Amino acid sequence: MGELYENETFLQIALVTGFLGGGAAWLTGRAIAGTWRPFWHTMFYMLLLGAVARFFHFALFEATLLSFPSYVADTTFFVVLSALSWRLTRVRQMVTQYPWLYERSGPFSWRKRAGAGSDMTQKSGAAPSP
Repeated sequence: MGELYENETFLQIALVTGFLGGGAAWLTGRAIAGTWRPFWHTMFYMLLLGAVARFFHFALFEATLLSFPSYVADTTFFVVLSALSWRLTRVRQMVTQYPWLYERSGPFSWRKRAGAGSDMTQKSGAAPSP
């Protein structure tokens, strides 16, 4: 892997960064979206997870602890996974919790249902306006 991961094998990178860190990033994004927190909250946790992944590489496989290029690569991978997880969870939340307002328009987006805004007074029990 050249200079990015100096003395680590592909299997070590796949295990720590891909499987352990990637799984943690996916679950973190899903948990943050599940509690209706904004996306930027994931950034803080992914910075910490990048540091934890570097420590695992160091502690388990005697890799370089303070390797900035490896930290950036790991953290970028974690941010991408948590962003995917966060967005997929948010789309699922919107279309399942507000089915009368929104419908899925793709895996990463939703749209307003046709006529969703026009009959809201009827559904809320308020008298229709003249």
